Amino acid sequence: MDINIVLVVIGFLLFLLAVSGVRVVNQVERGIVFRFGRAQPHIRQPGLRFLIPGVEHMKKVNVQIVTMPVPTQEGITRDNVSVRVDAVAYFRVQDPMRAAIEVQNYLFAVEQVAQTSLRSIIGKSELDDLLTNREELNKGLALMIDSPALGWGIHIDRVEIKDVQLPEAMKRSIARQAEAERERRSRVIVADGELRAAHKLADASGIMSQTPGALQLRLLQTVVEVAAEKNSTLIMPLPVELLRFFDRAAQAGTREETAEPATAGAERVQPDGEQQVQPQGEQPALTEHGLTQEEQPALTDHGLAQEERPAIAGLGAAQDEAGKPALLTDAGVPDPRKPHRSGSAKRAE
Repeated sequence: MDINIVLVVIGFLLFLLAVSGVRVVNQVERGIVFRFGRAQPHIRQPGLRFLIPGVEHMKKVNVQIVTMPVPTQEGITRDNVSVRVDAVAYFRVQDPMRAAIEVQNYLFAVEQVAQTSLRSIIGKSELDDLLTNREELNKGLALMIDSPALGWGIHIDRVEIKDVQLPEAMKRSIARQAEAERERRSRVIVADGELRAAHKLADASGIMSQTPGALQLRLLQTVVEVAAEKNSTLIMPLPVELLRFFDRAAQAGTREETAEPATAGAERVQPDGEQQVQPQGEQPALTEHGLTQEEQPALTDHGLAQEERPAIAGLGAAQDEAGKPALLTDAGVPDPRKPHRSGSAKRAE
């Protein structure tokens, strides 16, 4: 009876030992078996697998496609613009043996390579390429990551740049550039429309010039369109030639008024017999004797000029240098036009 108990115990221990060596490999995994620390060349496929307890142990490697976000990287582009770029990488394990042996942690390794490659791409590219030519950048980034990953048994399916963050000043500059481009396109379109309209109007004017009745019909059509709006105001076109006629008539009248000479001045006779014309509005004031204020000599109490007054005797008679009286005018001024004559000359006359 003691032997039976011992056999039962030994059988139970063998069962536990056998059960402990059983492993299950899932469909999305591959098993790498290490026997006394040495990797076995045969890779365990999905299913129930048996390992020698205490001799072999198995490491499972996931062969699904891994989606790994690349952390945001800040860099300066080739045209000296500071940007922040983040991406996402899609890869899977192609050789489980290399992924388990060649690299300690293939996930961490791929993440670091993706970050360094993204910074390198930012430095080699321009801002316009990051914004518009992302397909080429994605291919270049995937190639840069795939080169070292091939030695680890990892295949990079694709890498995509998710977002490009720009400074606020650069965003405003790009917005102004876009507005200017839109404004340029709109002006070109408007100018092209005006050019085509001008051609059509020129053709229409040529047709109307050949048929004078067409212009009258167009005028009546315009009147009908204005009256259709229930408007009490009727607008009639006025020919431009009529306005030009009135303009020329007004200019001719202005030239005639400005061409009239201002000769309506006062005339006066100078002592030497010449005539002097005074413009109207500038005629000097005349005295009661017909002389101007400047031309009238200063007279004394006896009606004689101050500078022509001769030496008067006690009787007060005016005489010339020869002792003979000088001829005086009505105003008491010596007449310069009449010579001095003596009394004998008067008697001879």
